[in-house]
Amino acid sequence: MKTYRVGGCVRDRLLDLPIKDRDWVVVGANPDEMLAQGFKPIGKDFPVFLHPKTKEEYALARTERKTGPGYTGFEFHATADVSLEEDLQRRDLTINALAETDNDEIIDPYNGQEDLKNRILRHVSSAFSEDPVRILRVARFAARYAELGFTIADETMTLMQDMVAQGEVDTLVPERVWQEMQKALAEKTPARFIEVLRECGALKKLLPEIDCLFGVPQPEKYHPEIDTGIHVLLVIAQAARLTNDTRVRFAALMHDVGKGLTPKEELPQHIEHESRGVALVKEVCKRFRVPNDYRDLAVLVTKYHLYPHLASELRPETKLKLFESLDAFRRPERFELFLLACEADSRGRPGYENRVLEKPEILRRALAAAQSVDAAVLAKQGLSGPEIAQALRNQRINAIQQSA
Repeated sequence: MKTYRVGGCVRDRLLDLPIKDRDWVVVGANPDEMLAQGFKPIGKDFPVFLHPKTKEEYALARTERKTGPGYTGFEFHATADVSLEEDLQRRDLTINALAETDNDEIIDPYNGQEDLKNRILRHVSSAFSEDPVRILRVARFAARYAELGFTIADETMTLMQDMVAQGEVDTLVPERVWQEMQKALAEKTPARFIEVLRECGALKKLLPEIDCLFGVPQPEKYHPEIDTGIHVLLVIAQAARLTNDTRVRFAALMHDVGKGLTPKEELPQHIEHESRGVALVKEVCKRFRVPNDYRDLAVLVTKYHLYPHLASELRPETKLKLFESLDAFRRPERFELFLLACEADSRGRPGYENRVLEKPEILRRALAAAQSVDAAVLAKQGLSGPEIAQALRNQRINAIQQSA
């Protein structure tokens, strides 16, 4: 029985990156031997165990065989005669098919170290094509390591394109797509995730609402990049620069989907694209079972993202209506997330990345002024019910006007 550190912990150590978790593979053992040593089983589909002390995951070396469509159609073989090389061969990328002994000796049967050195994401074997989740994982790794200069090997991209053409992506279940998308949004360069999916053709299958934005023109006066799809990528990049909150990054991704429905005769203008986009955002969130807090922020940003751009021109009554629609009095933290997404939208244009933005501060001052109105004081004046509500509204409008 031999144990080896495998996968991400080996890869990231060689890249001089922080190691979050350590995974182990066990060669030459069976489940009964693991149980006898105090390991606790947690794997449902194949033997994975928790170490009795460290609680790190130890998986028996295994091979797999494709038995059906999609990422669940596999039969696993995990016995004491499975070698380390056989186990590593089933992994997705060569940089993940690395193992390490207790003496820090690297075992690298598929040239993962060479690909690390050359900054290449390359599939280990043709078995890659049997699991469509790997398309999403490659796109996610591309987003993670884009700043380090990693690119996808031509043959791997070709294989991914073939998988899409053969319908493998169509077998993905919504929860798994969202799981990978959410992880990708948390990476350093989330826009790269979208670029890779588009290059291999998976974006058109999974997020046609985003894919169709590429090639849709916008007025050059406001959008020097012109192309709506390019604008969305720039906005995601700015959102990643502004915050680690993946809810904001998701809202940035979705904010302009309504422009894909603009009638051709109206282009490059996009009249009422905000309201058209709301239904699309809800549809995407329903399709992938996106959590409510992600959906709600994305809907609000899609519907109201032009308001901060026009903050200095909005009437006090309109500003109050915006605050009420955002539920900003009860949820000021979401109001800040909304402003961050809108700031990313403003900065997601060539030449606007580092501009001083005064419009968000106008709305912050207006909200603070409206929040300063005390309903309790109105109640003490003998007002009640609808009278308090109307008086509160009038005083908030007056306070907003004074803050301008």
